[in-house]
Order: sequence, then structure tokens, then C-alpha cells
Amino acid sequence: MNLTNKLTPNQKRFFAELIGTFVLVVFATGSVVLDAKYVGKFGLWFVALAPAVAVALMVYVFGKISMAHLNPAVTFGFLITKHMSKNLLPLYFAAEITGALLASVFVKYAIGTEANLGANAPDYHFSIPFIVGIEILATALLMSVILVAVHTKGLKGFGKIAIGAMVGLDIFFLSFVSGASMNPARSLAPALVSGYLNDLWLYLTATFIGTGIVASIYRRKFVK
Repeated sequence: MNLTNKLTPNQKRFFAELIGTFVLVVFATGSVVLDAKYVGKFGLWFVALAPAVAVALMVYVFGKISMAHLNPAVTFGFLITKHMSKNLLPLYFAAEITGALLASVFVKYAIGTEANLGANAPDYHFSIPFIVGIEILATALLMSVILVAVHTKGLKGFGKIAIGAMVGLDIFFLSFVSGASMNPARSLAPALVSGYLNDLWLYLTATFIGTGIVASIYRRKFVK
């Protein structure tokens, strides 16, 4: 009997979320660190593509085990839409945050410490309300694609690709304003490990608002 058969369903969910979030955050923040380390040699395409591929792969690998949230804001959204029970919330949050923190430690010692370990940062040349609105929009777009994929039971086989693509598009088109985190764990981990905490207020609020709005609309329309 292999190890996975000895684990309970909740233990499988925990490790799926931990590993999935670890991979996502390594790709998402590591790409930023590498781009900064080599003075923009890789460019925005690389910074957007790396987490997009990571998300698509992790949804493919862990989707049937934990639904592959990989993101506390998405977990919050799934709680609203009743795709998960309240008692699983601490398990998911703990797994996602632990995975993200381990990822930032890995990035620090294996890739580099540039750009505050890839911590998100908005451009304050824009107004605060605009920055917050863009981060809410980026996260809402991601949650919308996720819920479409879930509601259609895979979006005719393209759900994983669509979710990853939405992550990449958000970063490519919106990160110059808000940083386009879409994921509080992805923002929290490099901020804590690097000590750069200045912008955490944005990513610990706007991301949950974004998923909460979309999840509430979905619940009102489709959940009986």
C-alpha cells in the first residue's frame, strides 16, 4: 500500500494545497526575482507566463483532490458558493500559507533575493482607489473563469488552460497598476520573508473583495 492510500481525504487536500501553492509561488515570485536579477532580460512575458503555466499544471495535478484552490481568496470564494464546507477553511488556509512561505524561503536560498523576493508592489503614481479597483478587477476576473470552469465541469476540457491563461493575462495587462497578485498567500509570503510589508494592506483586502463579489453573484444566480 502506497503512502497516498494511507492518508485521509483531508490530509490529501492539505498536502495537495501545500504542494500546489508552493509550486505556484516559486514560479510566480521566482520569475520576478530572475527578471530583476538579470536586469529585465526576461521581461514581462516571462513574469506572466511562469505563474500561468504553474497554475494550469497544478490544477491539472491536484484539481480532483482539493479543487486546487492554491489561493486563500479563491478558498473564500468557494466557501461563499458552497463548494466547500466551513470546517475545511482552516485546513486550506494553513496549507496555502505554509506552502507559500516555504516557497519564499526556497526562492531566497535557491534563486535570489532581488525585488524583495518577488513581492507584489503597486504603482503609486496611480490613485489609491484606482489601484484597489484594478486589484479587485484582476481577482474577480480570475474567480469568474474558475467558477465558469467548475460550473461547466471543466469548460469542455479547457478549464485548466483557461484558468492559467487568466492569471497570465491579468499579470501582463494589469500588474503595472496594482501588481496583479490575485492571491494573498502569494503576496504575504515574500513580504514576510523579505521584510517588505509596505503593500500588504492591498493584497490582503482587494483580493478577498474580488472573489467575494463574484462568488456572491454566482451563489445568488446558481446555488439553491
